[in-house]
Amino acid sequence: MTGVQSLFPRSSFVGFDHLFNELDYVTKHAQDNYPPHNVLKTGDTDYLIELAVAGFSRDELSIEVKDRTLTVCGEHVSKGREYIHRGISTKKFKRTFRLSEHVKVNGADLIDGVLSIVLKYEVPEEMRPRKIAIGHYEEIKNDTTHTDTKQLLNESN
Repeated sequence: MTGVQSLFPRSSFVGFDHLFNELDYVTKHAQDNYPPHNVLKTGDTDYLIELAVAGFSRDELSIEVKDRTLTVCGEHVSKGREYIHRGISTKKFKRTFRLSEHVKVNGADLIDGVLSIVLKYEVPEEMRPRKIAIGHYEEIKNDTTHTDTKQLLNESN
């Protein structure tokens, strides 16, 4: 197999399977270029994906997020027109984007033939930095409103 495995043999890296799978996925889909798209960083934690989908209506587009993969599909419904020249492509497409672990899709809109998908990186509360008050250890230690787990185990019913 060529690509990532030839550069970095998996036998040398234990526990990095998910990273190799991501790199393999990116390598396989590197040539996907329809529909044309932009990925913008609009703030510290905000992103925007724009897809040029001229000729598609809202009903012909679908957006789904599953297992950290954002999938945008388009299937044009023929209106029975006879074209002399067709320069605007309305071929069926399926475009995927891998999302980071904490990236959430906040919404989408179709304006002037551009499908915009709003994304936000949301750090979970337990991963956010928090300030630790200095000098409050004794207050917590002497607080009788909190029951000690050891005390519960030693109590008799």
